[in-house]
Amino acid sequence: MNFGLAFDPLIPLPWLIGLAAVAAVVALLVIASRTRGAVLRALALVLALLALANPSLTREEREPLSTVVAVVVDKSASQDFGDRTQMTQAARTELETRLARLKEQGAEIRFIDAGGGAGEVDGTRLFTALSAGLADVPPERVAGAIFLTDGRVHDIPATVAALGFHAPVHAIVSGQPNERDRRVALTSTPRFGIVGQSQTIGYRVEDEGAPAGARVSVTVRRDGEVVGRPIVTAGQPASVDVEITHAGANIVEIEAAGLEGELTPVNNRAAVSIDGVRDKLRVLLVSGEPHVGERTWRNLLKSDANVDLVHFTILRPPEKQDGTPINELSLIAFPTRELFQQKIKDFDLIIFDRYAQQGVLPMIYFDNIVRYVEEGGALLVAAGTDFISDGSVYNTPLEAILPAAPTGQMTESPFRAALTEAGRRHPVTRNLPGSETSPPRWAPFFRVIDTQGARGTSVMDGPNGKPVVLLDHVGEGRVALLLSDHFWLWARGFDGGGPYIDLLRRLSHWLMKEPDLEEERLRMVAHGGDIVVERQTMGDAAPPVTITTPTGTTRTLNLTAAEPGLFRATFPADTLGLWRASDGKLTALVNVGPLNPREFAEVTSTTEALRPIIEASGGGIWRMSALPDGVPRVIPVRSGERFAGEDWMGFAMRDVSVVRGLGLFPIFAGFSGLLLLLAGVAAAWAREGR
Repeated sequence: MNFGLAFDPLIPLPWLIGLAAVAAVVALLVIASRTRGAVLRALALVLALLALANPSLTREEREPLSTVVAVVVDKSASQDFGDRTQMTQAARTELETRLARLKEQGAEIRFIDAGGGAGEVDGTRLFTALSAGLADVPPERVAGAIFLTDGRVHDIPATVAALGFHAPVHAIVSGQPNERDRRVALTSTPRFGIVGQSQTIGYRVEDEGAPAGARVSVTVRRDGEVVGRPIVTAGQPASVDVEITHAGANIVEIEAAGLEGELTPVNNRAAVSIDGVRDKLRVLLVSGEPHVGERTWRNLLKSDANVDLVHFTILRPPEKQDGTPINELSLIAFPTRELFQQKIKDFDLIIFDRYAQQGVLPMIYFDNIVRYVEEGGALLVAAGTDFISDGSVYNTPLEAILPAAPTGQMTESPFRAALTEAGRRHPVTRNLPGSETSPPRWAPFFRVIDTQGARGTSVMDGPNGKPVVLLDHVGEGRVALLLSDHFWLWARGFDGGGPYIDLLRRLSHWLMKEPDLEEERLRMVAHGGDIVVERQTMGDAAPPVTITTPTGTTRTLNLTAAEPGLFRATFPADTLGLWRASDGKLTALVNVGPLNPREFAEVTSTTEALRPIIEASGGGIWRMSALPDGVPRVIPVRSGERFAGEDWMGFAMRDVSVVRGLGLFPIFAGFSGLLLLLAGVAAAWAREGR
């Protein structure tokens, strides 16, 4: 219980000060004139001023508050290297015992776990955890803080004032002082690249705790596939050129060979994601004759801003002579030599739409098309009655790559093309709108070309199982054959139309090797706090997948059927970094958080990163391995600026309390105040009257 004196003036304070000044002058004049009772008169004036100041006696009932000591335990991924976790746990146990002495003196000990998990912000953020753990504690109650860490902290404040309290901060560091490690540091990383062109990635192999200048073998992978094995010098800058092979994320990994006795191989690898951007998809469309479905192809391809379309329609064969000037037949001549010999490799896709041999293209140009496909090009033949004519493109060198031969007959009767069993699994036709019912909810066709000896994959068939859409791989390229020329009915909305945009666009992009439309594909996607693994296959089952975490550990994952041709599994993404999935044939990569987490950039333990802020706060820093019990002695400090020694750490113990009750007794209130004033006046009057 504390007693005190408080004032609550009855008049404004400036007036009270003015009256006090006047009273002081009057009192001095009275005393200087040696008037009888001068002292008592001055005392009466003082009592009158005190009455106006309204003094009160106070009584406070205070409850002492505990001072708080925070212990922040680093549980980030870098603490898993070596024996750091065991050292930290042993230090925490010993620290609990030694801090018990402070608890006996009224201190509150708070243990705060920090770091760990994929949901954490990149890097070890111990000061952020400390601030959150002390958010409900006034600064004057904080006696100090202790960090149990490996010293790799990524949110160290610039000044001690940013701590938010005035108390010592100590650090006890796990790990060994002579650790060695090798890491790959990226120096220049392009974000975008044109598909088909190369991008340069700069990097450097750095060895810590080992002699510089060592020759290091490096493996460069793109999307899991090895694309280079250069030899570099540790500590010297290096670079590698990597071709961008597809649109979307191209993940390039640069992995250095291990260093003998190094702490961990986790940071021997660095990764960069380069977004592949297609400059333009160049498509050559050759229509053999004007027909009602020709506009369907043109409109579809022209509607895609990423497609650069070159379209020619043959209006008259060369042998036809009717006297019409050539400049009235076409705006430009058909540049066959330029297109099919000089620049054929510039095209991503060639389409023959109801094209029949009319002497326009020499046979040697069809040989060029065959080589173009076998070397990675794409060919689509939209066939009609031309396919069974004497001028059929099948009667050219294209016979070697077309997936079916015409019988010379065609079926002309209404039918609704349906997906085959393979078509339900194939990414081009899987879940095609309208295919979920039987018969499908789309318009019928009225003609299909009969074929024989079909190879490849039939994804859509007609009456009696006759193929309508055939897909095939030829060498490095791809070929598609449409055996009905009535797809334009879907585009015109006949009898409800059909999903011609979905089908023809998917077909075109499959031919141009869009990754999402590959029949056999392994894919990983980060979704929220989980990773989804998908296996796209034409088979009946998907093999187990081996998952490799960013830290190098592996696990086996079994996939379950999600829909025809698609198998899926989900697991939690509990670590930041690059995850890898492989089924022995295919590899997929996905990144959770930053590609190269700061947590794994530098992993050797250190006392230097924290030293400036520790010393500025008056605290100390020690290595667990250098102390007999892993932690220094704990000393309570009531005053002084020194809070650390060679083997001890101190905490600023505070005398902090909170007022639980308050009592007030006004001295000049009521009858008591009147008596005091009358007593002063009466004493002065009595002395003056003697």
